[in-house]
Amino acid sequence: MKRKPLIAAALAGLFITTAPAQAADPITGRWLTQGGQAIVAIRPCGQSLCGAIERVVKATPGAPTTDAKNPDPALRNRPYVGLNILTGFKDEGADWRGQIYDPKSGKTYRSILKAEGNKLSVKGCVAVFCRSQSWTRVR
Repeated sequence: MKRKPLIAAALAGLFITTAPAQAADPITGRWLTQGGQAIVAIRPCGQSLCGAIERVVKATPGAPTTDAKNPDPALRNRPYVGLNILTGFKDEGADWRGQIYDPKSGKTYRSILKAEGNKLSVKGCVAVFCRSQSWTRVR
């Protein structure tokens, strides 16, 4: 008689632990970067999401319009438009995690993206130090 409650508890525990994790809010679409400098289009890329610069809205006078700071000299002539800056983003439940490339510095960082309505929180991190931006959805 005591076995039935034990089996029922074990089965309940099995269902609780195998319940699907909560999915992060969708981030696909077009986003205006902080300061209104560019529009980044986020889309599926294989099993993950990636994001490319779709349009430069506010070019910095005198600044390069190509990936001039890229550590690979063969890639330094790539124009900003079409440049993948977000790669390998996967849904981690509450947010999306992948990598972000900063063409102004030529460096790649761990990144966390989180959508909240028409805002996208964008974090780039080195070790425990992170820098955040807020991007706005573009229709």
